[in-house]
Amino acid sequence: MDKGKKQGRYSRIYTQLESLLEKPGNTLSRLATIVAVLHHKMDYFFWTGFYLLDDGKLIAGPYQGPAACQLLEKGTGVCWAGINQNKTMVVPNVHEFPGHIACDSRSNSEIVVPLRNAHNEIIGVLDVDSKDFDAFDEADAQGLEKILKLVQKEIS
Repeated sequence: MDKGKKQGRYSRIYTQLESLLEKPGNTLSRLATIVAVLHHKMDYFFWTGFYLLDDGKLIAGPYQGPAACQLLEKGTGVCWAGINQNKTMVVPNVHEFPGHIACDSRSNSEIVVPLRNAHNEIIGVLDVDSKDFDAFDEADAQGLEKILKLVQKEIS
């Protein structure tokens, strides 16, 4: 999908999520809503979900797609890289990423976006995999970062 089309789709998704997330809910239900909308609106998303920090461990949270790795080994993979480097990670080919954790061998590219609380501390990541190589770009990074800001102020 070209950059302009992606930006338009992210804009529409943002508006939809903004409306859905205004309704009462808790953090878990809000994260599940984000995952559901993204997974069903972005046709190149193969696995979409959150990994949440829990006592120093990165554990699967709400997700859609094939079964997830329940616990990601500390300091390895794209998710931990996003946390350790404090930034969004776009990986065109996961098979070339040192220490990549292959929860599903059909995944070929990945984007990881840090999830922050109201104090701007990282509490987890949004992780999206695609079967396509080089599926993610700056439009995805900007769109997903903006979407996560919808829930940041709600998370203590």
